[in-house]
Amino acid sequence: MAIATRSVTEACESAKAAAHALATADTGTKNRALGRLAELLEARVDEVLDANAADLADERAAGLSEALRDRLALDSKRVREMAAGVRAIAELPDPIGEELERRTLESGLDLRKVRVPLGVIAVIYEARPNVTVDCAALCLKSGNAIVLRGSSYAERSNAALAALVREAVVETGLPEGSVELLSGDRSELEQLATADGLVELVIPRGGEGLKQALKSVATVPVLYAAGGNCHVYVHSDADLEMARRIAYNAKVDRPGVCNAAETLLVNADVANEFLPGVLADLAAAGVELVGDERVRGAAGAVAMGEASDADWDTEYHGLKMAVGVLDSLPEAIEHVNRHTTGHTEAIVTGSEDVAAEFTEAVDAAVVFVNASTRFTDGFVFGMGAEIGNSTQKLHARGPIGLRELTTTKYIVHGDGQVRG
Repeated sequence: MAIATRSVTEACESAKAAAHALATADTGTKNRALGRLAELLEARVDEVLDANAADLADERAAGLSEALRDRLALDSKRVREMAAGVRAIAELPDPIGEELERRTLESGLDLRKVRVPLGVIAVIYEARPNVTVDCAALCLKSGNAIVLRGSSYAERSNAALAALVREAVVETGLPEGSVELLSGDRSELEQLATADGLVELVIPRGGEGLKQALKSVATVPVLYAAGGNCHVYVHSDADLEMARRIAYNAKVDRPGVCNAAETLLVNADVANEFLPGVLADLAAAGVELVGDERVRGAAGAVAMGEASDADWDTEYHGLKMAVGVLDSLPEAIEHVNRHTTGHTEAIVTGSEDVAAEFTEAVDAAVVFVNASTRFTDGFVFGMGAEIGNSTQKLHARGPIGLRELTTTKYIVHGDGQVRG
C-alpha cells in the first residue's frame, strides 16, 4: 500500500480525524490489527530488506558513522524481532478505560478517574527504522493516532514498514489515517512542533541537537526522549571481574544506541588493579580511550588519550569512551549528576548501603546496580517496545510505553444533583 506524499498539515488533519475513531476502538480490534501487522512483517520481510538495502546504498547514507549505519541496517532477525515486539504489545493489558480511582463525593456524585488516549502523537526519530513499527504499534494499542517523521536517509525503509502498518490497520477496520508518515524534510520539524490543535504531543528520539532545535520553536508539548550520556561507576568493594564484564558490555555491545555507556568511573582504591585489564579489553574491541591523568598512569601498555572537559559531556554514538578515577562515592555521585543527560546510570558494588546511596542520589530515569546500562529498554522492561526513553520528569520518565501514552479523564455520575 503506497503512502501518498502529504503536507504536514494534511497528515496531522488526517491523524486527528482518525484519533476520534481510535479512542473508542475496542481492545479486540486493536489487537487484531497488531496481530495482522506481525504476520505482514514476517510474510513480506524481503520487501522491507530490499528497501533497507536501497537506503544503505544511497549517497545520503554514505557519510554515516559505522554506529549509525548499524542503527539503520535491517536483517531478517531484526524484522522478526519487530514482529515479536508487536505481538508482545498485543498481549499487554489495554490501558484505555483502566480505572485509577473511584469514590462517592459528599454530594452523592459517583466519581471515576480513568485512562484515555492523548490523541495525536508526533514522533521524530533518526536512523532506526524499527522505530516506525514500535511507535505505531504502541500508539495503536493505546488508542492514539501517530504522525511519524524519520530521517531522509531511512526514507525507503520507513515507507515500507509504515505501508505494512497501514495495511494491517485498514484490513481490521481502523482508519488509514491512524498512521501517517512524513518524508523526512528538515522543514517538517518546525511545522510539527507548532501544529497546535492538531498534535497533542511531540516525542523526539535523537541527540541533544534535535532536542535544542525543537526547544527553540515548539509550541506543542514535547516529551524529550533525548540522548544518553551514561556512566558506569566501579566502587572500591565491587567484584572486579563482574565490573569488567559490565563495563565492556555497556560500551561495546551496541555503541551507537542511547543506553550505551560513554564514561567509565573507577574508585581510586581499585584503579591500579582494575584498569589495566578492562582498558585492554576495550582497546582490543576497537574503543578509542581518553582519560584523566591517573587513568593514563594506570593504563600500562594501553594507548590512552587525554580527556578534555568536553569529553565528560559527550555522547559519542560510537567506539570511544572517557575514563576517570575518583576518590569517593560522593565524588562519583557529584560527577555523574554534573554530566548526566538523565538517561541511565550504573554502579558496580558489593555493598547494599553504597548501592542505596548511589541510586537515591543520582538523578536519572534508570539506575542499575551490578548490571549493564544496556538493559534500559521498553521490550526488556516488559513493555513490548518503547517510543523512547524520557529524560525529563513531566509527564513520564524512563521508557515510554502504553501507559505513558495516556492521560486521564474524570467521569462523574449523579442522580439530579445541583450545586448551590
